[in-house]
Amino acid sequence: MSTQQASRTRSLGASLLDQVLAETLDPAYAQAAAARAAGTAPPRRVRRGWQVLVAVVMVLAGFLAALTYDEASAAAPEREERRAALIADIDRESAVTDDLVATLAQLQTDVGTARDQALSASTVGQRALGRLAEAEAGAAAEPVTGPGLTVTLGNALPSADDDPVATGAADDQIAQVLDRDLQLLVNALWAAGAEAISVDGQRLGPTTTIRQAGGAILVDLRPVTSPYVVEAIGDPVGLNNGFLTSPEVRNLGQLAVTYDWQFDLVRSDGLELTGAGSVELRSARPVDPTTDAGTPADGAPTDDGD
Repeated sequence: MSTQQASRTRSLGASLLDQVLAETLDPAYAQAAAARAAGTAPPRRVRRGWQVLVAVVMVLAGFLAALTYDEASAAAPEREERRAALIADIDRESAVTDDLVATLAQLQTDVGTARDQALSASTVGQRALGRLAEAEAGAAAEPVTGPGLTVTLGNALPSADDDPVATGAADDQIAQVLDRDLQLLVNALWAAGAEAISVDGQRLGPTTTIRQAGGAILVDLRPVTSPYVVEAIGDPVGLNNGFLTSPEVRNLGQLAVTYDWQFDLVRSDGLELTGAGSVELRSARPVDPTTDAGTPADGAPTDDGD
């Protein structure tokens, strides 16, 4: 740098320093002082009045907020009572439905026994029984027993620190186990080699649906509640390995950690799963004794040795 450039830099620095030292007062403060001197600034009493008014408004707002919160807190027990009453009504109606289902199952058992006795009396009937047994096994209509896995997936338990007023409906729904979460769990078990699955005692068949209806999850149009107990029959070792290594389970595990869900896995030696209930009959035809006496229902000819 030349001597002329250095001198110019020092001159600029010195002038800037002189300006800062000369103007020690902010221009806005100078303007306010000039306004007060000219008599155009608002009097100190007016400013204090506005400050007092703002403070009063803030105090009233805080008081109203506290009063609203207290009223909402007082109404929380009443909401819990109504919710408990609704749950009791649902449980009562569900008990009636369970009784009707049990009666239906008993009647189906009686009909099945009479059907087996009638068909077992002939060769054609015995063949029909064999095909019927295969169809019922595919439709999950028959109860099964065997080893497998029991998986429990449930919503997070309420904490004592939860705010009784804040509803957080959207957040609550996100934090709860949804129908798609149960679908992921069930599909992971099927993919791992499960031979039969039930959710809260509801056996899953080929046409079973798991759907959300408001805040409830329905399995074949019957409500199930958290925690959801999913039982799967199959090879315990293969089921366990295939289930734990599936991407669906890793996703569920992350959700369980995020929302503090209950997510447990236990091997079971003697699971007992009921049948899937009544199966809708989609096609049938009456048997004509005169034409079907020696021919199976599918039209194939019988063997001479039968």
